[in-house]
Amino acid sequence: MFKGDRLKSLRKKKGLTQTDLGDMMGLDKSTICCYEKGTRQPPLENIIDFMQIFAVTADYLLGSDHLIKTVINPKYTVKSMTEEEVIFIDELRKDKMIYDILLENPKRGADIVKKHLS
Repeated sequence: MFKGDRLKSLRKKKGLTQTDLGDMMGLDKSTICCYEKGTRQPPLENIIDFMQIFAVTADYLLGSDHLIKTVINPKYTVKSMTEEEVIFIDELRKDKMIYDILLENPKRGADIVKKHLS
């Protein structure tokens, strides 16, 4: 099922109003509003347009994956994570010290983990 809340978040991050997005796609503001509220499901053509406008996957828009953006030579690429990876990161966040070490210096964090597992 299409995730309207994700569409709304993507639209806002890009600084677009519902009218702006509708104009880009040849749709009324009310149609975008209905998609975001979940009262209407967009047809495949519109989902493809959303994918291109926001550089996300259909999996993300349909709620079957999570979005991660990584900066590469200032362009964004989109990678997706499995549910298990998201759960793993959520568990890491519960221990702020470990999470901060891993986030600040992933290689050092991995070395610490390897040392303790040996």
